[in-house]
Amino acid sequence: MQTKAQQIRIILTAVLGWMLDSFDFCVMLFVVTDVAAEFHVGITAVTWAVTATLFLRVFGAAIFGALADRFGRKPLLIANTLAFSVCEVASGFSPSLGAFLMLRALYGIAMGGQWGIATSWTIESIPANWRGWASGLLGAGYSVGYLLAGLFYGFAHDALGWRGMFIVAALPALVVIGLAASAPESPIWRTQSHKPKQSTALILRSNWKLSAYAVILMFAAATMSHGTQDLYPVMLRVQHGLNAHELATVASVYSIGGILGCLFGGSLSQKIGRRRELVLASALMLVLMPFWGLCTGLVALTVTAFLMQFLVQCSFGTIPAHLNEMSPPGIRGTFPGVAFQFGNMLAAGNATLQSVLADKLDKNYGVALSVIAAAGALAFCLLAYWGPDKCNVEMGDDVAERRPSA
Repeated sequence: MQTKAQQIRIILTAVLGWMLDSFDFCVMLFVVTDVAAEFHVGITAVTWAVTATLFLRVFGAAIFGALADRFGRKPLLIANTLAFSVCEVASGFSPSLGAFLMLRALYGIAMGGQWGIATSWTIESIPANWRGWASGLLGAGYSVGYLLAGLFYGFAHDALGWRGMFIVAALPALVVIGLAASAPESPIWRTQSHKPKQSTALILRSNWKLSAYAVILMFAAATMSHGTQDLYPVMLRVQHGLNAHELATVASVYSIGGILGCLFGGSLSQKIGRRRELVLASALMLVLMPFWGLCTGLVALTVTAFLMQFLVQCSFGTIPAHLNEMSPPGIRGTFPGVAFQFGNMLAAGNATLQSVLADKLDKNYGVALSVIAAAGALAFCLLAYWGPDKCNVEMGDDVAERRPSA
Protein backbone atom coordinates (compact mmCIF):
# COMPACT_ATOMS: atom_id res chain seq x y z
CA MET A 1 0.00 0.00 0.00
CA GLN A 2 1.40 3.37 -0.96
CA THR A 3 1.84 6.09 1.62
CA LYS A 4 0.36 9.55 1.22
CA ALA A 5 3.87 10.93 0.63
CA GLN A 6 4.42 8.43 -2.20
CA GLN A 7 1.10 9.33 -3.79
CA ILE A 8 2.00 13.02 -3.68
CA ARG A 9 5.38 12.24 -5.28
CA ILE A 10 3.60 10.48 -8.16
CA ILE A 11 1.29 13.47 -8.65
CA LEU A 12 4.25 15.85 -8.60
CA THR A 13 6.20 13.74 -11.10
CA ALA A 14 3.25 13.51 -13.48
CA VAL A 15 2.44 17.22 -13.28
CA LEU A 16 6.06 18.26 -13.83
CA GLY A 17 6.44 15.82 -16.73
CA TRP A 18 3.38 17.19 -18.53
CA MET A 19 4.44 20.75 -17.67
CA LEU A 20 7.85 20.20 -19.26
CA ASP A 21 6.25 18.58 -22.30
CA SER A 22 3.99 21.62 -22.66
CA PHE A 23 6.87 24.05 -22.10
CA ASP A 24 8.94 22.44 -24.85
CA PHE A 25 5.97 22.50 -27.24
CA CYS A 26 4.92 26.08 -26.41
CA VAL A 27 8.43 27.49 -26.97
CA MET A 28 7.73 26.71 -30.64
CA LEU A 29 4.60 28.89 -30.60
CA PHE A 30 6.56 31.97 -29.53
CA VAL A 31 9.33 31.66 -32.12
CA VAL A 32 7.26 31.03 -35.27
CA THR A 33 8.18 34.42 -36.72
CA ASP A 34 11.88 33.94 -35.83
CA VAL A 35 12.05 30.55 -37.55
CA ALA A 36 10.28 31.97 -40.62
CA ALA A 37 12.83 34.79 -40.81
CA GLU A 38 15.77 32.41 -40.31
CA PHE A 39 14.77 30.17 -43.21
CA HIS A 40 13.29 32.96 -45.39
CA VAL A 41 9.77 31.53 -45.59
CA GLY A 42 6.27 32.71 -44.65
CA ILE A 43 4.56 32.09 -41.33
CA THR A 44 2.20 29.51 -42.84
CA ALA A 45 5.17 27.34 -43.89
CA VAL A 46 6.46 27.27 -40.31
CA THR A 47 3.04 26.43 -38.87
CA TRP A 48 3.51 23.01 -40.47
CA ALA A 49 5.89 22.32 -37.58
CA VAL A 50 2.98 22.77 -35.17
CA THR A 51 0.73 20.68 -37.41
CA ALA A 52 3.29 17.85 -37.63
CA THR A 53 3.75 17.80 -33.86
CA LEU A 54 0.02 17.62 -33.16
CA PHE A 55 -0.64 15.12 -35.96
CA LEU A 56 1.96 12.59 -34.81
CA ARG A 57 1.28 12.71 -31.07
CA VAL A 58 -1.29 9.92 -31.37
CA PHE A 59 1.41 7.49 -32.56
CA GLY A 60 3.49 8.30 -29.49
CA ALA A 61 0.43 7.79 -27.27
CA ALA A 62 -0.22 4.37 -28.85
CA ILE A 63 3.41 3.22 -28.74
CA PHE A 64 4.36 4.46 -25.29
CA GLY A 65 0.89 3.69 -23.87
CA ALA A 66 0.97 0.06 -25.00
CA LEU A 67 4.46 -0.33 -23.58
CA ALA A 68 3.30 1.26 -20.31
CA ASP A 69 0.44 -1.25 -20.08
CA ARG A 70 2.96 -4.05 -20.56
CA PHE A 71 6.05 -2.84 -18.65
CA GLY A 72 4.69 -0.27 -16.22
CA ARG A 73 3.96 3.45 -16.01
CA LYS A 74 7.17 4.47 -14.27
CA PRO A 75 9.88 3.19 -16.69
CA LEU A 76 7.97 4.39 -19.75
CA LEU A 77 7.45 7.88 -18.36
CA ILE A 78 11.23 8.11 -17.82
CA ALA A 79 11.97 6.85 -21.35
CA ASN A 80 9.39 9.18 -22.85
CA THR A 81 10.72 12.26 -21.05
CA LEU A 82 14.23 11.49 -22.27
CA ALA A 83 13.00 11.00 -25.86
CA PHE A 84 11.14 14.29 -26.25
CA SER A 85 13.95 16.23 -24.55
CA VAL A 86 16.52 14.90 -27.03
CA CYS A 87 14.27 15.96 -29.93
CA GLU A 88 13.86 19.41 -28.39
CA VAL A 89 17.62 19.98 -28.17
CA ALA A 90 18.15 18.69 -31.71
CA SER A 91 15.56 21.19 -33.01
CA GLY A 92 17.86 24.02 -31.99
CA PHE A 93 20.57 22.72 -34.33
CA SER A 94 18.37 22.43 -37.43
CA PRO A 95 20.34 23.44 -40.56
CA SER A 96 17.23 23.91 -42.74
CA LEU A 97 13.47 24.19 -42.58
CA GLY A 98 13.13 20.61 -43.83
CA ALA A 99 15.33 19.29 -41.02
CA PHE A 100 13.45 21.45 -38.52
CA LEU A 101 10.09 20.07 -39.63
CA MET A 102 11.41 16.51 -39.43
CA LEU A 103 12.71 17.01 -35.88
CA ARG A 104 9.42 18.59 -34.77
CA ALA A 105 7.62 15.58 -36.23
CA LEU A 106 9.82 13.23 -34.17
CA TYR A 107 9.25 15.46 -31.18
CA GLY A 108 5.50 15.05 -31.73
CA ILE A 109 5.79 11.25 -31.51
CA ALA A 110 7.77 11.53 -28.28
CA MET A 111 5.48 14.22 -26.84
CA GLY A 112 2.42 12.08 -27.47
CA GLY A 113 3.32 9.46 -24.91
CA GLN A 114 3.63 11.72 -21.88
CA TRP A 115 0.02 12.71 -21.11
CA GLY A 116 -1.54 9.24 -21.13
CA ILE A 117 1.17 7.67 -18.98
CA ALA A 118 1.27 10.58 -16.51
CA THR A 119 -2.50 10.66 -16.02
CA SER A 120 -2.98 6.89 -15.74
CA TRP A 121 -0.10 6.58 -13.25
CA THR A 122 -1.67 9.32 -11.14
CA ILE A 123 -5.34 8.34 -11.27
CA GLU A 124 -4.52 4.69 -10.53
CA SER A 125 -2.36 5.62 -7.53
CA ILE A 126 -4.59 7.99 -5.54
CA PRO A 127 -7.88 7.77 -3.59
CA ALA A 128 -11.07 8.43 -5.58
CA ASN A 129 -11.83 11.62 -3.64
CA TRP A 130 -8.46 13.08 -4.77
CA ARG A 131 -9.17 12.66 -8.47
CA GLY A 132 -10.84 16.02 -9.11
CA TRP A 133 -8.13 18.27 -7.72
CA ALA A 134 -5.35 15.97 -8.92
CA SER A 135 -6.89 16.08 -12.41
CA GLY A 136 -6.91 19.86 -12.13
CA LEU A 137 -3.22 19.86 -11.24
CA LEU A 138 -2.44 17.60 -14.20
CA GLY A 139 -4.39 19.85 -16.53
CA ALA A 140 -2.67 22.91 -15.07
CA GLY A 141 0.68 21.43 -16.08
CA TYR A 142 0.01 22.51 -19.67
CA SER A 143 -0.84 26.08 -18.66
CA VAL A 144 2.19 26.31 -16.39
CA GLY A 145 4.33 25.14 -19.30
CA TYR A 146 2.76 27.81 -21.53
CA LEU A 147 3.37 30.44 -18.83
CA LEU A 148 7.01 29.45 -18.45
CA ALA A 149 7.47 29.43 -22.23
CA GLY A 150 6.08 32.98 -22.41
CA LEU A 151 8.31 34.21 -19.59
CA PHE A 152 11.28 32.40 -21.09
CA TYR A 153 10.61 34.06 -24.43
CA GLY A 154 10.29 37.50 -22.84
CA PHE A 155 13.45 37.30 -20.76
CA ALA A 156 15.73 34.96 -22.73
CA HIS A 157 14.88 35.41 -26.39
CA ASP A 158 17.16 38.39 -27.00
CA ALA A 159 20.10 36.65 -25.31
CA LEU A 160 19.65 33.11 -26.60
CA GLY A 161 17.85 33.47 -29.91
CA TRP A 162 15.33 30.89 -31.02
CA ARG A 163 17.96 28.15 -31.35
CA GLY A 164 19.26 28.64 -27.82
CA MET A 165 15.71 28.60 -26.46
CA PHE A 166 15.13 25.09 -27.83
CA ILE A 167 18.42 23.83 -26.40
CA VAL A 168 17.98 25.27 -22.91
CA ALA A 169 14.28 24.29 -22.75
CA ALA A 170 15.15 20.61 -22.47
CA LEU A 171 17.38 20.85 -19.39
CA PRO A 172 14.60 20.53 -16.75
CA ALA A 173 13.99 16.97 -17.96
CA LEU A 174 16.67 15.82 -15.50
CA VAL A 175 14.44 16.87 -12.58
CA VAL A 176 11.45 14.91 -13.91
CA ILE A 177 13.55 11.81 -14.56
CA GLY A 178 15.02 11.98 -11.04
CA LEU A 179 11.59 12.28 -9.42
CA ALA A 180 10.15 9.46 -11.50
CA ALA A 181 13.04 7.15 -10.63
CA SER A 182 12.30 7.50 -6.91
CA ALA A 183 8.48 7.18 -7.15
CA PRO A 184 6.61 3.85 -6.75
CA GLU A 185 4.84 2.06 -9.59
CA SER A 186 1.04 2.17 -9.96
CA PRO A 187 -0.48 -0.38 -7.53
CA ILE A 188 -3.28 -1.23 -9.98
CA TRP A 189 -0.78 -1.90 -12.77
CA ARG A 190 1.30 -4.10 -10.41
CA THR A 191 -1.78 -6.15 -9.58
CA GLN A 192 -2.93 -6.51 -13.17
CA SER A 193 0.57 -7.23 -14.51
CA HIS A 194 0.48 -10.71 -12.95
CA LYS A 195 -2.81 -11.66 -14.62
CA PRO A 196 -3.50 -12.87 -18.18
CA LYS A 197 -3.96 -9.97 -20.58
CA GLN A 198 -6.29 -9.43 -23.48
CA SER A 199 -4.78 -7.69 -26.46
CA THR A 200 -5.23 -3.93 -26.63
CA ALA A 201 -6.79 -4.23 -30.09
CA LEU A 202 -9.37 -6.75 -28.83
CA ILE A 203 -10.37 -4.54 -25.89
CA LEU A 204 -10.67 -1.50 -28.15
CA ARG A 205 -12.79 -3.42 -30.67
CA SER A 206 -15.16 -4.59 -27.95
CA ASN A 207 -15.48 -0.98 -26.77
CA TRP A 208 -15.49 0.69 -30.19
CA LYS A 209 -18.43 3.01 -29.51
CA LEU A 210 -16.81 4.35 -26.35
CA SER A 211 -13.47 4.68 -28.12
CA ALA A 212 -15.01 6.58 -31.04
CA TYR A 213 -16.88 8.88 -28.66
CA ALA A 214 -13.72 9.66 -26.65
CA VAL A 215 -11.75 10.48 -29.81
CA ILE A 216 -14.45 12.78 -31.21
CA LEU A 217 -14.81 14.49 -27.82
CA MET A 218 -11.07 15.14 -27.72
CA PHE A 219 -11.10 16.36 -31.34
CA ALA A 220 -13.59 19.02 -30.31
CA ALA A 221 -11.57 19.79 -27.17
CA ALA A 222 -8.35 20.18 -29.16
CA THR A 223 -10.08 22.41 -31.71
CA MET A 224 -11.35 24.79 -29.04
CA SER A 225 -8.11 24.83 -27.02
CA HIS A 226 -5.48 25.00 -29.75
CA GLY A 227 -7.82 27.29 -31.63
CA THR A 228 -7.44 29.87 -28.85
CA GLN A 229 -3.75 29.25 -28.14
CA ASP A 230 -1.46 28.28 -30.99
CA LEU A 231 -1.67 31.39 -33.18
CA TYR A 232 -2.70 33.80 -30.43
CA PRO A 233 0.92 35.03 -29.97
CA VAL A 234 1.13 35.55 -33.75
CA MET A 235 -2.13 37.53 -33.62
CA LEU A 236 -0.73 39.74 -30.87
CA ARG A 237 2.46 40.40 -32.85
CA VAL A 238 1.09 40.74 -36.39
CA GLN A 239 -2.43 42.15 -35.96
CA HIS A 240 -2.01 44.18 -32.76
CA GLY A 241 1.69 45.10 -33.02
CA LEU A 242 2.77 44.01 -29.53
CA ASN A 243 6.50 43.78 -28.91
CA ALA A 244 8.19 40.78 -27.30
CA HIS A 245 7.87 42.07 -23.72
CA GLU A 246 4.21 43.06 -24.13
CA LEU A 247 3.47 39.68 -25.68
CA ALA A 248 5.21 37.92 -22.79
CA THR A 249 3.15 39.94 -20.30
CA VAL A 250 -0.17 39.08 -21.93
CA ALA A 251 0.87 35.42 -22.26
CA SER A 252 1.82 35.31 -18.58
CA VAL A 253 -1.56 36.71 -17.54
CA TYR A 254 -3.65 34.35 -19.66
CA SER A 255 -1.47 31.40 -18.64
CA ILE A 256 -2.22 32.21 -14.99
CA GLY A 257 -5.89 32.25 -15.98
CA GLY A 258 -5.43 28.78 -17.45
CA ILE A 259 -3.76 27.47 -14.31
CA LEU A 260 -6.55 28.80 -12.10
CA GLY A 261 -9.13 27.39 -14.52
CA CYS A 262 -7.63 23.90 -14.34
CA LEU A 263 -7.58 23.89 -10.57
CA PHE A 264 -11.11 25.29 -10.31
CA GLY A 265 -12.58 23.06 -13.02
CA GLY A 266 -11.06 19.83 -11.68
CA SER A 267 -12.23 20.56 -8.15
CA LEU A 268 -15.70 21.61 -9.31
CA SER A 269 -16.09 18.37 -11.27
CA GLN A 270 -15.59 16.41 -8.05
CA LYS A 271 -18.70 18.15 -6.66
CA ILE A 272 -21.07 18.40 -9.66
CA GLY A 273 -19.77 15.60 -11.89
CA ARG A 274 -17.40 15.60 -14.86
CA ARG A 275 -20.05 16.01 -17.56
CA ARG A 276 -21.82 19.00 -16.01
CA GLU A 277 -18.55 20.83 -15.45
CA LEU A 278 -17.48 20.34 -19.08
CA VAL A 279 -20.81 21.60 -20.43
CA LEU A 280 -20.77 24.67 -18.18
CA ALA A 281 -17.20 25.69 -19.09
CA SER A 282 -17.62 25.30 -22.86
CA ALA A 283 -20.99 27.11 -22.90
CA LEU A 284 -19.44 30.10 -21.14
CA MET A 285 -16.61 30.04 -23.71
CA LEU A 286 -19.14 30.54 -26.47
CA VAL A 287 -20.60 33.57 -24.69
CA LEU A 288 -17.13 35.12 -24.33
CA MET A 289 -15.89 34.30 -27.85
CA PRO A 290 -17.05 37.45 -29.76
CA PHE A 291 -15.53 39.78 -27.15
CA TRP A 292 -12.27 37.78 -27.13
CA GLY A 293 -11.86 37.76 -30.91
CA LEU A 294 -12.88 41.32 -31.74
CA CYS A 295 -11.45 43.42 -28.88
CA THR A 296 -8.52 45.82 -29.31
CA GLY A 297 -6.13 47.54 -26.91
CA LEU A 298 -3.66 45.97 -24.51
CA VAL A 299 -5.97 45.95 -21.47
CA ALA A 300 -8.95 44.44 -23.30
CA LEU A 301 -6.75 41.83 -24.96
CA THR A 302 -5.25 40.86 -21.61
CA VAL A 303 -8.55 40.61 -19.74
CA THR A 304 -10.39 38.61 -22.41
CA ALA A 305 -7.39 36.32 -22.91
CA PHE A 306 -7.30 35.62 -19.15
CA LEU A 307 -11.01 34.78 -19.08
CA MET A 308 -10.82 32.65 -22.22
CA GLN A 309 -7.96 30.51 -20.97
CA PHE A 310 -9.63 30.19 -17.55
CA LEU A 311 -12.67 28.66 -19.25
CA VAL A 312 -10.69 26.54 -21.72
CA GLN A 313 -8.62 25.04 -18.94
CA CYS A 314 -11.66 24.51 -16.69
CA SER A 315 -12.43 21.72 -19.17
CA PHE A 316 -8.87 20.46 -19.36
CA GLY A 317 -8.66 20.29 -15.58
CA THR A 318 -11.46 17.72 -15.69
CA ILE A 319 -10.42 15.71 -18.75
CA PRO A 320 -7.60 13.64 -17.12
CA ALA A 321 -9.99 12.19 -14.53
CA HIS A 322 -12.86 11.93 -17.04
CA LEU A 323 -10.93 9.90 -19.63
CA ASN A 324 -9.26 7.63 -17.07
CA GLU A 325 -12.57 6.89 -15.35
CA MET A 326 -14.13 6.24 -18.77
CA SER A 327 -11.28 3.89 -19.83
CA PRO A 328 -11.82 0.12 -20.07
CA PRO A 329 -9.76 -1.78 -17.45
CA GLY A 330 -6.45 -3.20 -18.56
CA ILE A 331 -5.57 -0.52 -21.14
CA ARG A 332 -5.58 2.62 -19.04
CA GLY A 333 -2.03 3.37 -20.11
CA THR A 334 -3.21 3.39 -23.73
CA PHE A 335 -6.87 4.47 -23.89
CA PRO A 336 -6.78 8.00 -22.39
CA GLY A 337 -3.58 8.97 -24.18
CA VAL A 338 -4.67 7.64 -27.56
CA ALA A 339 -8.10 9.29 -27.29
CA PHE A 340 -6.52 12.57 -26.20
CA GLN A 341 -3.82 12.56 -28.87
CA PHE A 342 -6.04 11.17 -31.63
CA GLY A 343 -8.22 14.21 -31.04
CA ASN A 344 -5.13 16.39 -31.34
CA MET A 345 -4.21 14.64 -34.59
CA LEU A 346 -7.64 15.32 -36.10
CA ALA A 347 -7.23 18.97 -35.07
CA ALA A 348 -3.62 19.15 -36.25
CA GLY A 349 -4.42 21.45 -39.13
CA ASN A 350 -5.91 24.15 -36.88
CA ALA A 351 -2.95 26.52 -36.97
CA THR A 352 -2.47 26.24 -40.72
CA LEU A 353 -6.22 26.57 -41.38
CA GLN A 354 -6.42 29.65 -39.16
CA SER A 355 -3.36 31.18 -40.83
CA VAL A 356 -4.82 30.65 -44.31
CA LEU A 357 -8.18 32.06 -43.19
CA ALA A 358 -6.46 35.10 -41.63
CA ASP A 359 -4.60 35.74 -44.89
CA LYS A 360 -7.93 35.78 -46.73
CA LEU A 361 -9.30 38.20 -44.12
CA ASP A 362 -6.44 40.69 -44.56
CA LYS A 363 -4.50 39.44 -41.51
CA ASN A 364 -7.53 39.54 -39.20
CA TYR A 365 -6.39 36.73 -36.92
CA GLY A 366 -9.03 37.59 -34.31
CA VAL A 367 -11.90 36.55 -36.57
CA ALA A 368 -10.02 33.54 -37.97
CA LEU A 369 -9.20 32.19 -34.50
CA SER A 370 -12.73 32.83 -33.21
CA VAL A 371 -14.50 30.99 -36.03
CA ILE A 372 -12.49 27.78 -35.58
CA ALA A 373 -12.40 27.87 -31.76
CA ALA A 374 -16.15 28.54 -31.50
CA ALA A 375 -16.94 25.56 -33.71
CA GLY A 376 -14.84 23.36 -31.43
CA ALA A 377 -16.43 24.73 -28.26
CA LEU A 378 -19.97 24.19 -29.56
CA ALA A 379 -19.22 20.60 -30.60
CA PHE A 380 -17.51 19.88 -27.28
CA CYS A 381 -20.44 21.28 -25.29
CA LEU A 382 -22.96 19.10 -27.12
CA LEU A 383 -20.81 15.96 -26.97
CA ALA A 384 -20.14 16.38 -23.25
CA TYR A 385 -23.86 16.91 -22.59
CA TRP A 386 -24.84 13.64 -24.28
CA GLY A 387 -21.83 11.60 -23.08
CA PRO A 388 -21.21 9.31 -20.09
CA ASP A 389 -20.09 10.37 -16.63
CA LYS A 390 -18.26 7.79 -14.46
CA CYS A 391 -17.17 10.17 -11.71
CA ASN A 392 -15.44 8.24 -8.88
CA VAL A 393 -15.80 4.84 -10.56
CA GLU A 394 -14.01 2.13 -8.56
CA MET A 395 -10.74 1.01 -10.16
CA GLY A 396 -8.80 -2.21 -9.84
CA ASP A 397 -11.32 -4.82 -11.00
CA ASP A 398 -9.89 -6.29 -14.21
CA VAL A 399 -13.27 -7.60 -15.38
CA ALA A 400 -15.52 -4.59 -15.00
CA GLU A 401 -15.04 -1.45 -12.98
CA ARG A 402 -17.99 -0.36 -10.92
CA ARG A 403 -19.72 2.82 -9.92
CA PRO A 404 -18.91 3.79 -6.32
CA SER A 405 -21.25 2.31 -3.78
CA ALA A 406 -23.86 4.61 -2.27
